[in-house]
Amino acid sequence: MTSSGQPSGQYEQSPSGQYEQSYERYQGGSPQAERVLFERLARELMTVQRANMRAANAGSPARVQHAKSSLGVENARLRFRDDLPEELRCGYAQPGAEYPATVRLSGASGIGQADGAPDLRGAAVRVEVSAAESHDLLATNWPVSHAKDAREFVAFAKALAGARSPLWKAFGLFVKLPLAVGLTAATRMRRNIQAATRHTVNSLAGETYFSRGATLWGPAGPVRYLLRPAGTAAPAPRPDHRDPNYLHRELAHRLATADVAFELCLQRYVDETRTPVEDGSVEWREAVSPAVPVARLTIPTQDLDTAQARSAARRVEELAFNPWYTTDEFRPLGNLNRARKAAYEASAAHRQGLRFATEEPLRNRVLGVPVGAAFRLLNRAVPWHRLPLQLSLLNLVFLRKVLRRFNLIDTDVQEAPPRAVPVPLPPDERLRTARSYDGTYNDLSAPAMGAVGAAFGRNMAPDYRPDLFDTPNPVTVSRQLLYRENFLPATTLNVLAAAWIQFQVHDWVNHRRHPAGTKTVEVPLPPGSSWQNTPGGPVENVMRFAENEGIHVSDGRPPVLFANTASHWWDGSEVYGADEATAKFLRAPDGGADLRLEEGHLPIGQNGVPLSGFTDNWWLGLSVMHTLFAREHNAVCAALRQTYPSMSEDSVYHTARLVVSALIAKIHTVEWTPAILATEAIDLGLHTNWEGPPDNWLNKLGLWLLEAHSLTGIPKTLPDHHAAPYSLTEDFVTVYRMHPLIPDDYELREHHFGRRLETVGFTDINGAAAEGAIRKTGLANTLYSFGIAHPGAITLHNFPRALQKFEREGELIDLAVVDLARTRRRGVPRYNDFRAGLHKQRIRSFEDLTENPETLARLKDVYSSVDEIDTMVGLFAENPPTGFGFSDTAFRVFILMATRRIQSDRFLTVDFRPEIYTPLGIDWVQKGGMNSVILRHCPDLAALLPRGASAFAPWRQVPPTSNGGS
Repeated sequence: MTSSGQPSGQYEQSPSGQYEQSYERYQGGSPQAERVLFERLARELMTVQRANMRAANAGSPARVQHAKSSLGVENARLRFRDDLPEELRCGYAQPGAEYPATVRLSGASGIGQADGAPDLRGAAVRVEVSAAESHDLLATNWPVSHAKDAREFVAFAKALAGARSPLWKAFGLFVKLPLAVGLTAATRMRRNIQAATRHTVNSLAGETYFSRGATLWGPAGPVRYLLRPAGTAAPAPRPDHRDPNYLHRELAHRLATADVAFELCLQRYVDETRTPVEDGSVEWREAVSPAVPVARLTIPTQDLDTAQARSAARRVEELAFNPWYTTDEFRPLGNLNRARKAAYEASAAHRQGLRFATEEPLRNRVLGVPVGAAFRLLNRAVPWHRLPLQLSLLNLVFLRKVLRRFNLIDTDVQEAPPRAVPVPLPPDERLRTARSYDGTYNDLSAPAMGAVGAAFGRNMAPDYRPDLFDTPNPVTVSRQLLYRENFLPATTLNVLAAAWIQFQVHDWVNHRRHPAGTKTVEVPLPPGSSWQNTPGGPVENVMRFAENEGIHVSDGRPPVLFANTASHWWDGSEVYGADEATAKFLRAPDGGADLRLEEGHLPIGQNGVPLSGFTDNWWLGLSVMHTLFAREHNAVCAALRQTYPSMSEDSVYHTARLVVSALIAKIHTVEWTPAILATEAIDLGLHTNWEGPPDNWLNKLGLWLLEAHSLTGIPKTLPDHHAAPYSLTEDFVTVYRMHPLIPDDYELREHHFGRRLETVGFTDINGAAAEGAIRKTGLANTLYSFGIAHPGAITLHNFPRALQKFEREGELIDLAVVDLARTRRRGVPRYNDFRAGLHKQRIRSFEDLTENPETLARLKDVYSSVDEIDTMVGLFAENPPTGFGFSDTAFRVFILMATRRIQSDRFLTVDFRPEIYTPLGIDWVQKGGMNSVILRHCPDLAALLPRGASAFAPWRQVPPTSNGGS
């Protein structure tokens, strides 16, 4: 402090309104790196909560610290002094200003224990300035933190997690803590704790409470604050220390006759040596920085034993105090405080049942290391799909572990350093039992996660190379390697499988495009080529199509982040819409729960395309799926009304949406995917995802030893986002480019006698023409026609011709060129890098990719090296495992994301239960499938569905009869 009594630190107000100091140092070298560390520490604190919960035999997690409350009141007051020093006046701190306050006094241990046990004591105060502004003040009755920084704080909490007995506490302090932080730091921390807990506390009203770390106080710079007893407290009888709750009883006795008051005092920053900001273990001594009284906190006289007081105390227990619940003028400073934002948010969310932590059993962690290494070594010689069944299943378990660890990249634009925020509003109670319209509040602790507008994630770091956008020319790639010269069928599937995956992709992903003709991608055509970019438009030597809208980040990098205009969740948005206005418009006009149908068909909009949740790229296959599941929604509504006549129409609607969305997820998991990846290992693995492993002791023993979380189906587990907030990824979008599944022509047949009705091309059943076709042919005949026809194989030289000159929103596009160009511009790595990023060996020559001589010659003609091969081309060219409908490389993204889509979703995990879905709804999902959906709405097709296989396998054909024609 200077001779004038002012602090020597220099502060300047930043453009954001924050006061910045030059010496705030970030672990890892930057705020972004430090944030990643803090997120990991926050997850570790949730494991501490669970250990403490088990030790206390509690039914739900408690606070990581300060678990036992001795006082919780809502009627306290904080009043600033009339003579508040001029330099300390800022924000809500004004002379004579008075505010209501909530106060909680507690022990500091993470496990509730008797008041006589050695412990620190804590005070938490929420000062309520207005409906939009409050300030949380947190303090303990010792002037320094036992931990210097966040890493030490978490290490200490982990060392004592679940320790109730003196022996286990000693083991934690003298063995676990030194292993975590080193002998010197552990010794200092133990001495701090021992000194702090040595004295006997007779009354919480007589303790002084010190802030843990510095806080900004507007232009005055950093301060530490303390709450010390004000005036002379009324005497109280000496407490009975044998009473485990004597501190509460002492406060109740004291407050029955007199107020309890504390002075709020500030110690101002002097210099980094004597009053450090970053090191919470150094005391700011009053000889160096005197405590200046600025306000008085008064807890008024009251009876703590009334029903009203007990109710208030329970409400206070539900609160989550956080020093970051303040304003920028008063934001916390230093490493410990910066860590507290992520840690306190995670801890509070976990305690309130809004966020979940899944612990991996010790046996799985220990055995997983050598077994995982053995599989990595084995896979160099033998790929997983060539191993015996049980080994291949375990191999996939460990491959998924590796992918979860290394291939989930958080693309959210996170705040770094942390910012002050208002106290968050509690989630809308209705969203605890119903999906929101736009995907918000699926994770109640992170409302925007996976919602409409959330960025696509990454499974690999983006490789953004503008210099290679047109190398080689995407038009050349399309015409030489993708063009369908002859239709190559996928003989184990039917066309319903092709319609289904487009139906699903429309629920999952949609990149926003700039309006046609505004901002375009321009692909130069090869010499001698020409193109019309609009129907009937001029002939040009360049191909144009609408550019994607990117999310521009603040550091000036090119747009490699893109927002999803659909929800990332498996929520049936293609049926219901992705916003409230659309969802309500699609409901019956009388406000009922049903979706609008006209004689069993979707109503037609002004553009000739039906009214549904997502209708881009509409064709007859999508019409079948949307019609079928709109009918299914209404069937669920009817069943709910009949079974639960007191349910409101809104409840019926939202419950039916939950049921239909979960049924769709189940169908995709246990029917569509095993149909397109037709191997026993995949069939068992995906049924295990949903239902748990088969009743086989060897399977269960292997999972118990190595992956215990798979012992039940995912719907019986807790939500788990693993290494990053949930989102679908750009790499996921890339592997689901499956346009070759779509045939160019279709034979429509009558299902009773097998009579051919007509043969049509894709353009005849595309767009507005689709609804005329389904009404003319009928849903049952259309389902039958698709059920007996094969889709295309997902391979080179099999891209639908109709989609290589395709009209969409006024543009004429080659969809193959669009797919290639967009993949490059989104920074998805090229095929060889894509393989390597998914832990597969790189290919060294074109011959490693294919043995087909014609394909080989074309690849060499188009690409100058194997490292130039486009991701989509490589995935199509790769020789898949036996029974697979697509490549093993694409499958790696699939096994990561397929479980993630279920595992992250609370409505498919912790809230997949009768209380939310109703018993009827759970039964509908668990017993239902694609066959039951089809037969509910087209019962005449019963004899035609495949026996012992899913509805996506080829159906039985009805031979044409003399009555039925050809």
